Amino acid sequence: MLFMVEMTVRIPQSLDPEVADAIKAKEKAYSQQLQRDGKWRHLWRVAGLYANVSIFDVKDADELHTLLTGLPLYPYMEMKVTALAQHGSAIAQN
Repeated sequence: MLFMVEMTVRIPQSLDPEVADAIKAKEKAYSQQLQRDGKWRHLWRVAGLYANVSIFDVKDADELHTLLTGLPLYPYMEMKVTALAQHGSAIAQN
């Protein structure tokens, strides 16, 4: 199943910068592994914001939930999840 996930990160200013940097490094490694595994198919930055739009290819909503809650930045994120379906007029098949 394909899901579009819009993520906005809101790290508290009170968080120690070294702690924040360590969390960001773990986030990068985790997200890149999910990309290599084919689970995180697309990742786009939203210009001007600490936010992204991503496409995940997972078995079901439960798998997506597990992947998203495993993100090191998850406690500092607001997310909007949208299930996607193939459009009848699309030339390319997913």
